[in-house]
Amino acid sequence: MRFLTTFILLLISVFTFGQNTETVFLSGTGADDTMTWEFYCSAGQNSGKWATIEVPSCWEQQGFGSYDYGHVPFDKRLNEEGIYRKTFNVPKSWRSKEVEIVFEGVMTDALVKVNGKVVGPVHQGAFYRFSYSIGRLLKYGKENRLEVLVKKHSDNESVSYAERKADYWIFGGIFRPVYLEVKPKAHIKRVAIDAKANGSFRSRVDLSKVSKVFSLTVDIIDSDKRTVATFKGGVTSKNSYLTGKLESPKLWNSEEPNLYTAVFELKKNGKVVHRYLEKFGFRTIEFREMDGIYVNGVRIKLKGVNRHVFHPKFGRTSSKKLSIEAVNLIKDMNMNAVRMSHYSPDKHMLDVCDSLGLYVLDELCTWHKPTLDFEVGEKLVKELIDDDVNHPSIIAWDNGNEGGWNNSLNNHFAQLDIQKREVLHPWQSFQKTNTYHYHNYNYLALDGFEKRKIFLPTEVLHGLYDGGHGAGLEDYWLRIWNHPQAAGGFLWVFADEGIERTDKNNAIDVDGNHAPDGILGPYMEKEASFYTIQKIWSPVYFEKRYITPEFDGLFRVQNRYHFTNFSEVNFEYRWVKYSSPDSSISSKTIFNGKIKSALKPGENGILQVEKPANWKTADALEISAINRYGRKINRWTWPVKFASVKAKEQTDTKADKEVDLEENKDSYIVKVGTLNYVFGKDSGMLKKVSKSGEVIPLSEGPIFASTEMKTEKVEANIQDGKVIIKTFLKNGKHNDSFVWTIKKNGLLNLLATYTPKGGHQHAGVSFNYPEENVSGMRWMGNGPHRVWKNRIAGPDFGVWEKELNNTQTGVPNTDYKYPEFKGYYAETYWVKVLNTRTSGFKAYIHTDDIFLRMLTPEFPSNSRQAKASFPAGDISFLHSIPPIGTKFKKTSDLGPMSASTPFNSRRIDGGKANLEITFDFE
Repeated sequence: MRFLTTFILLLISVFTFGQNTETVFLSGTGADDTMTWEFYCSAGQNSGKWATIEVPSCWEQQGFGSYDYGHVPFDKRLNEEGIYRKTFNVPKSWRSKEVEIVFEGVMTDALVKVNGKVVGPVHQGAFYRFSYSIGRLLKYGKENRLEVLVKKHSDNESVSYAERKADYWIFGGIFRPVYLEVKPKAHIKRVAIDAKANGSFRSRVDLSKVSKVFSLTVDIIDSDKRTVATFKGGVTSKNSYLTGKLESPKLWNSEEPNLYTAVFELKKNGKVVHRYLEKFGFRTIEFREMDGIYVNGVRIKLKGVNRHVFHPKFGRTSSKKLSIEAVNLIKDMNMNAVRMSHYSPDKHMLDVCDSLGLYVLDELCTWHKPTLDFEVGEKLVKELIDDDVNHPSIIAWDNGNEGGWNNSLNNHFAQLDIQKREVLHPWQSFQKTNTYHYHNYNYLALDGFEKRKIFLPTEVLHGLYDGGHGAGLEDYWLRIWNHPQAAGGFLWVFADEGIERTDKNNAIDVDGNHAPDGILGPYMEKEASFYTIQKIWSPVYFEKRYITPEFDGLFRVQNRYHFTNFSEVNFEYRWVKYSSPDSSISSKTIFNGKIKSALKPGENGILQVEKPANWKTADALEISAINRYGRKINRWTWPVKFASVKAKEQTDTKADKEVDLEENKDSYIVKVGTLNYVFGKDSGMLKKVSKSGEVIPLSEGPIFASTEMKTEKVEANIQDGKVIIKTFLKNGKHNDSFVWTIKKNGLLNLLATYTPKGGHQHAGVSFNYPEENVSGMRWMGNGPHRVWKNRIAGPDFGVWEKELNNTQTGVPNTDYKYPEFKGYYAETYWVKVLNTRTSGFKAYIHTDDIFLRMLTPEFPSNSRQAKASFPAGDISFLHSIPPIGTKFKKTSDLGPMSASTPFNSRRIDGGKANLEITFDFE
C-alpha cells in the first residue's frame, strides 16, 4: 500500500528534469526515507536466509554481513554478496515511452535483472550513477520483478584496490536511491553547460532518437523565475550545441552563489516533445600558471576541508537534510571549499554546495596505487563527469588520491568536460599545481624544488583526537595567506568516522586511531578546533590589540573576503559587565551599538566603536559580525580591565576577623575565623586548608613547573594584623621566592617571584587537588573550550560554567560530552571550583595572561604525536603551556606557536613578583 501511494504521488508530482520526464522511486530517497525490499546475504550477520532490508542503506547498518576497515587485507575479509528483490507495477501508457532504471550508487559490483533477464553489463564502481534502458523487458499493466546481485568486493581487482583498500570503513549494498525515469522516445538524454563570467553560454545537448525535423531552445531563468534570455538552434546530430550570451549576469562564487535554471526544450514541428531542467551558474575558473587560482578574475584562497560521506547510523547512505547540515557546518567555520574525498558524493551534496556556496574538488576514487585499469577507469570518469559536470561549485577534478593517479585517464577528463576544468593529482606536483600532503611548517617557505607551482595542499594538518586541525593552523595560515603562490589548503578531516556497529550492540567504533580524525565528532559534536578554525578563517580580520585606559575606540581590520564589501556585513558591539563567581547571571549590557564600514575586499581600514562615559566600568567589549545571509561570522571579545583590577573588585568586600599564628615542630598554623591554614616549616608550602573542621583539599603548593624548588629558608611573622610566610629559594637567579599573606578578611594571597627557564613546556605553579572533589567550575576567562599553545584562538572571553566530564576527544565510550572539561584555559581572571562532596574554593588571579590548568586529561595510548604534557599537580596557574601535535607531525614540525616558550632569564625583569593569586575558601 505504501509503495502504491508513493508511486501515484511521485508519478503525479515529481519531475526531475521537467514535465515530460517522470521519476518513480523504487527505493526511498535517502537515509531518512527508505523502502523495504527482500534481501539475502551470503556471509556474516544474518546470512544464509531470506529477510528484508531497507533501501537505500549499507547492509551492515541493517544488521547483515561484516565490518571491515580499509586497511584489513583482502584475505582477512568476508566477501559478502547480497541479492535484492523488489516488485513494481508499470502502467500500459509507458509502452510508448523510454524507460530507464537508474542506480545512484551500489557497492561495488551490480548485476541487474528485470523479470529474470539481465538488463546489461555488470556495473563496477561504487560511487557513480549508472542506468539501463529496460522498456523491452517490462510487462506493461502488470507486476514486474527487479533483482539485483551485489558484490561487496569487485570481481575486477583494480576496482577493489581503488575503492576497497583505503583509509575508511568499507560497506556494501545499494546505498543510494534507485528509480525509474520515463521519457518520450525522442528525448534529451543529458546536457553539459559551460557558462562564463562574461555571460557567454555554451551547452552540449545529448539526444536520443531525433532527426533534423527537431529543434532545440533553452530559456535562462533567474532566481526570481524570470526568463532573461532564450537561445535557439537546430538538431544536427546526437550531440547538438546551443550557444548565446547573457548581458551582465549575476555571477556565481562561494560568497554570492547566484544560480540560474536552464530550461531545454526539444521540439518537433514547433511542439515541445521533451523538457529538461538544469541549474547552473555563470562563473570563470582559472588556474593561472605560476600565479594562483582565480574565480571571475579574482585570485582566491581556498579555506577547505576534506569530507567523507558518512554517518554513524547510516554509513555512506545520506540524505539532502544531512548534506545541508554538513555544508552549513562547513560554512559556519568560515570555510569556502570542500574536497570530496575520495569519491564523488550524492548529487544533493553538490546541489547544496551550489546553492550555499562552496568550491569543490570532485574526485575519482582510487587510493595509494594506480590500480584502476583503463577500461573501467574510462567508464567511471565518464559517469563522474556526466553526472556532475554542471555544478558551478566544482572547480577541479581529482584523478585519484595519494599515488592512485592513473595517468592514462588525465586527458579523458578534458575530453569529457565541456568546461575543461583543471585536473589535480592530490599529494603530487602535477602540471600547474603542487598538492603535497602533510608538509612541515618550514616547507611553507616554498623555496624548494617546485617553488613556481601553485601550492595547494589537498590534505594538511591531519587531525587525530584533539590534535591537528586548529592546532598549528594559525602559523600555517599566516604563511599561506601572505604567499602569492599559496592557494589555500584542505584540512583532514571534517568529522570522526565512528560507526554504530550492529554486531556490537550499536557501540561506536572508530577502528583504533584510524577514524577519530575529525573537527567534529561522529554526531557533529563541535570540538574545540571548530571554533579555532572559525576565528582564524574569519573574513573579518582584526589586528591584535589590547584595550588599555588610553583606548581610542579604533580597531585596525582587513576585509579578507574575495567578493563581499563590508557594507554587507552587520557589525554590532556591546560593552558588558560580567557577574561575580556566585551569581547565576552571566553578563549585563551597559552600552551597545552598530558599526558601519564599506571596506572593499582585500582592503585594510578601521572599525570604530563608540565609548560611553562609563566604558571603563565595563569588564569587556564584544564585537559580532553577521553576514548578509544571517550567518554568524565570529565574535571577538576584549577584556577592558586588567586582571589585577578585577581581582581587587572581587576581594575588597570581605569583613575583617582576628588572625592568629601558631607553630609546632613541622608547621605554621594560621587561624582566621572558621578557617585554618597549615604550612610546612621546611618548605613554606600549603599543606592543609580546613573550614569549621571540614578539609578543603587544596595542598602541596606551590610546585614550580619549570624550576626545581630548593628551599633556602622560611620566615613567618605577623605584620599589621596579617600573617606573612615567606620562602626564599636557593636556585633563584633574581631573588626567587614565594610569599603567603593571610589577611584579616580570611583571604589567602600568594605572591610568587620566579625565573622561568627557556625550552620548558610549562612555567608557573601547581597545587594538588583530588579530582573526586571537583564537580565542575565557573570561571571568567576564555572559554568554554580548552586550549593548547598552538591552538589559542577560538575560545571567547566571558564568564563560563561547565560540569566535570572525562571526555577524551574522539574516543568512544568516554563521556563524549563537549566541551571537554580537563585541560588548559587561557586569559583566566578567576575560577570557582565546584565541589559536591565538600566546599570548593575560588581563586582570583591578579596577573594578566595566565593559563588555568584544570586537572589532567587522559590521552589514548595510540595518540601518536597528538598529545601534550601536563605539569605535576592537579590545578595550575601558568605563564606557558605546551602545544599539541597532529597524527603525523611532531610539534617541532609545526611552526613557532608549536615550539616551547622561549624564555630568556637574562632578559626578564628580575626581582619582581610575576604571579599573584588570591584564594577564597569562604
